[in-house]
Amino acid sequence: MQIGTYKFDRTEFAGSLGDLGTLIPLSVALILITGLSATSVLLMTGLFYIACGCYYKLPIPVQPLKVVSAIAIAYPDKITLPIMAATGITFGLILLILAFTGLIDWLAKFFTKAIMRGIQLGLGLILINKGIGFILSPGLFIQGTGEEFSLLGIPLNLIIGIAGVLLTLMLISSRRFPAALVVVCAGLLIGILSGALENMDFAFGPAQAPNDIRLYMPSAEDFLNALLLLVIPQIPLTLGNAVMGTADTCHTLFGKNPLTEKATYRTFATSMGIANIFTGVIGGMPMCHGAGGLAAHYRFGARTGGSNIMIGAVFVVLALGFGNIGISLLSAIPNAVLGILLFFAGLELAMMIRDIKEKNDLFVAFLIAGISFATTNMGIAFFSGIIVMCLIKWRNISL
Repeated sequence: MQIGTYKFDRTEFAGSLGDLGTLIPLSVALILITGLSATSVLLMTGLFYIACGCYYKLPIPVQPLKVVSAIAIAYPDKITLPIMAATGITFGLILLILAFTGLIDWLAKFFTKAIMRGIQLGLGLILINKGIGFILSPGLFIQGTGEEFSLLGIPLNLIIGIAGVLLTLMLISSRRFPAALVVVCAGLLIGILSGALENMDFAFGPAQAPNDIRLYMPSAEDFLNALLLLVIPQIPLTLGNAVMGTADTCHTLFGKNPLTEKATYRTFATSMGIANIFTGVIGGMPMCHGAGGLAAHYRFGARTGGSNIMIGAVFVVLALGFGNIGISLLSAIPNAVLGILLFFAGLELAMMIRDIKEKNDLFVAFLIAGISFATTNMGIAFFSGIIVMCLIKWRNISL
């Protein structure tokens, strides 16, 4: 079915599932480890997806802030719920200031094509590596119960991964049987048959205390800790990937047309800024866009904002009607399936480097990609690339 520029069909829905490999592991971990409200996380993710679909009319992704999530998951004793709330509010305000003052456009001058392609290649390699790691994981589920499943001595997760990759390759261009939809549904069925839902609480409605929605009023100390521990480390990755990277990927995949005119640095900073202020107030998960997520949605068939509206509606229904059940359903998707989604999203993103022809630009791009892959720190990679590019131009070096 098509309504205006929106499409609502199984191919669009399959594309909407393409970024679950990034979204599910981090969101589930934040809920289970840091204590974020499942209802808040699912509700704000769904509403942000729907808002992006309605405004951009393109499959603009919604993802957790990766650096913030990694630090919060690694140090749950230090990163309290008020600090997480302060992070969303602070991060949102900074993005809005950058957007409304025009500083975001000034910063964009440092993100040349070579820099952008290096960031995209590095992120692509990281996603591929993460995807392979999920496939090779002996555990079947992200929740890690300690129980391992095997068939003839071979981990079931690995078998699912290999079979899923082959199935995805066969269906990657199919509109009748979209690859992501088939793989996710098959994986969810395997997860349910493997007992993923045995201990699930079948209470309907939003999640109950202590995982219910609540309003947060962080203290000055919470805001300071949020700024120093989470927001500042996140800024370089967000500017490079979620703002500049998403805009560049959007124009690369969809070309120059009336729809992509809205895909600017200011609009992406603004949409993330507004969303994070609201999610911070109710203790949800700090969120962003992302070049990898856009590549994932596109790779698996999403072409319009209809994909956002469909997956957003799913998350809203899970949040308000199945608060306690929703996180269990998401956790029932096997690691291997998440790995497959990450793997193919990484390939799509990494292949964008093919339009770089100049050796000097290739050198800078590969340098950034190598540093980002080795350190998983986009900030270090970005500044290293800027320094080397300036040195090359200053000394007129020809590689």
